[in-house]
Amino acid sequence: MTSRYGISQYPDVPAIQARLAELTSTPIRTLTKEQLEEYHAWYAEHTPASREAAAEAESAIPGGVQHNLALNDPWALDIVAANGAYLYDADGNRYVDFLQAGGPTVLGSNYAPVREKVIELLASCGPVTGMLHASEIALAKLIHDFMPGVHKFRMLGSGTEAVMAAIRAARAFTGKANIIKIGGAYHGWSDQVVYGLRIPGTGSLEAVGIPAGALAATSEILPGDLDMLRARLTANAEAGGTAAVILEPVGPESGSYPVRLGFNAAVRELCDEFGALLVFDEVVTGFRLGMGGAQGYFGVTPDLTVFGKCVAGGYPAAGGVGGREEVMAVYAGGLTAGGQRALTGGTLSANPLSCTAGYHALLEMDRTDAPAKAGAAGDRLRDGLTTLIAKYDLPYVTYNFGSIVHLHTSGVLHLNLNDPAFFTELGPRKDMLGHMSMAFAAEGIVTLAGSRMYTSMADTDEVVDEALAGFERVFAKIPAA
Repeated sequence: MTSRYGISQYPDVPAIQARLAELTSTPIRTLTKEQLEEYHAWYAEHTPASREAAAEAESAIPGGVQHNLALNDPWALDIVAANGAYLYDADGNRYVDFLQAGGPTVLGSNYAPVREKVIELLASCGPVTGMLHASEIALAKLIHDFMPGVHKFRMLGSGTEAVMAAIRAARAFTGKANIIKIGGAYHGWSDQVVYGLRIPGTGSLEAVGIPAGALAATSEILPGDLDMLRARLTANAEAGGTAAVILEPVGPESGSYPVRLGFNAAVRELCDEFGALLVFDEVVTGFRLGMGGAQGYFGVTPDLTVFGKCVAGGYPAAGGVGGREEVMAVYAGGLTAGGQRALTGGTLSANPLSCTAGYHALLEMDRTDAPAKAGAAGDRLRDGLTTLIAKYDLPYVTYNFGSIVHLHTSGVLHLNLNDPAFFTELGPRKDMLGHMSMAFAAEGIVTLAGSRMYTSMADTDEVVDEALAGFERVFAKIPAA
């Protein structure tokens, strides 16, 4: 266990919050209609195969994409190859890959030593048997070695399933029902947590198709607001208590709403005071910030930890929940354990393919010091973006938590729901986010919605500088204020 944490310096959260407030009160600085038309023309000329694939997808898939990460204006890019720091589309275009499948591939895409272990497994065992496999034991023990607070680990199929299981375990263990989340955070799409998504204070705005009763025991607080959390815990105590507080340790949406350095420790104290479990959603931060996860970096041990695709190094069917042995005991049982456990399942959970990939990916990440190398790339990217923002006198905001790099250009996520201009500003600022994402991709950079980048060990100085040249080509087009 020799790898380091990837955060070289924790962000100055109050300064970032002040700049974000300034961004949302400033008229948007974006591409002109003519410049957008030029980018659309680039796509028409250079991505005809993607255009054809996207049109065919529209005929068979709702909205034309299976995952929102693939959304792109004017059409989704048909990616046919991934290697290290790059993605390649069906037309032969190469892109710097700052999406990294949403964050799990800290080693870079399609990392050969892990791929070879998976191929060996497929040749001998195949991807799934439905029976016990040594790799699931090895993976669970390795996760505990890196995160000692994870006494036991239950593998599942996704981060969404892991959140469902964590909430169920918290309720079973505490005998309480209420759940508190941080506004703006995404914890998967299960009924009970589709609440206060993306923009704090929006409550059940996106809960289409979900009965009101499913959200009756869910509440949100504003990011970083400890007084509001105490008030909510107090109110819940009068209504049966709080089973769990669930949060992303660097702040909602991978730190889009960054939290101060001592926030997690303060939440830990409040949970202990009110008898609630603390659940860390480490779907993104787990092993990306360092092999000890955010809990190791902050020195705060949650009762339960939610994992996602990181536990399989980006290979499919991956997620899980781990934590204190006495809490994890509620999952134990068998066919005769009815009424004595928190029911979880999944035919493909802990399959040999995912567990083998995860075990060897984590070993390689530790051996190569991947979190620290990815974090250094994130620092270089942030520094370069900061320089470009100043050079072109743009109101944009950039900062990073190691290899999680944020670039806020429109400020749409930071609009205040109580502002009378909220709905007037929402549409144009949301559109701008899509336009910037499209422009970045046309300049050879794939991002997460134009506002978040995940760097990997594969992002050498040359790769980062290549990307910065692409960002500059976009920024240089923005008209002066």
